Amino acid sequence: MSKLPIPLAFDALADAIKGRRSVYGHISGLQLDRAAPGEAWSSLPYRPVFVGDTETGVLHGGVVTAMLDESCGMAVQLALDGTRAIATLDLRIDYQKPATPGFAIRAHSVCYRVTRSIAFVRSTAYQESEDDPVATATACFMIGANRTNMLADRPPKGNYTIPTLDAPEDPASPFANSPFARCLGIRIVEDGTLAMPFSPKIIGNPMLPAIHGGMTGAFLETTAIVGVARELGASAPPKPIGLTINYLRSGRALDSFANVSIVKQGRRIVAFEARAWQDDPDKPIASAFGHFMLKPTPGMEEE
Repeated sequence: MSKLPIPLAFDALADAIKGRRSVYGHISGLQLDRAAPGEAWSSLPYRPVFVGDTETGVLHGGVVTAMLDESCGMAVQLALDGTRAIATLDLRIDYQKPATPGFAIRAHSVCYRVTRSIAFVRSTAYQESEDDPVATATACFMIGANRTNMLADRPPKGNYTIPTLDAPEDPASPFANSPFARCLGIRIVEDGTLAMPFSPKIIGNPMLPAIHGGMTGAFLETTAIVGVARELGASAPPKPIGLTINYLRSGRALDSFANVSIVKQGRRIVAFEARAWQDDPDKPIASAFGHFMLKPTPGMEEE
């Protein structure tokens, strides 16, 4: 018989979370700075590889999404006892303003309710003050999502090495000005579909292994930006306003694909829906619904 996991005292739980994060969380530099029961304060240093647009130096929205996803997960684990695996069911991000280039991003996440199988979290990402947020988030997590335990188990033995985050230069790429998209290896394939190859750096749970939910969110957001801009012939990338991601299946160690469709278009606001899949387009691993703000057309009045 397998040995039952041993519940951890709070200090031991916090130490385990600090040392046993997701693969992406570890290599991104995300830190748990302070912990309380059901509450996490974290920080992510600014790195050039996180940039979404080299002309402005502003971080890719997917970087913020991934940070908030993991920070919310920390808060959930801090509300539990370290014996059960968790997985994101849905994550809603509301973007308040672009992060100032060159400065770290911080997050304060609170798990405010835990039921038998679901945990509810809210989080704020900010730089100087929590009262002046970069983005806010709400999320639901499944408790006991699988039989793994990242806080106690070790990844399977093998030729596993800690990857690094880098963004190979590619002036001919449609993502030449987006280091983070190049870091994820995102490319455009046929019929407007985008692809994200599987790689160790996008792993969330190394025990399965499974793709980090934040990486899937970043992929869906990139797909939506590229697809909406292409469909509308926009001269500048649309600005994310809000994004809700629904996680439908675990992202396995396979390449992922995604496309987007416009749900409603106005003069300044466009609603979209994106979906990601792996080996079967009819079995998506995640979907996203959100809104973008379009760059105003000269001479056209706002709605």
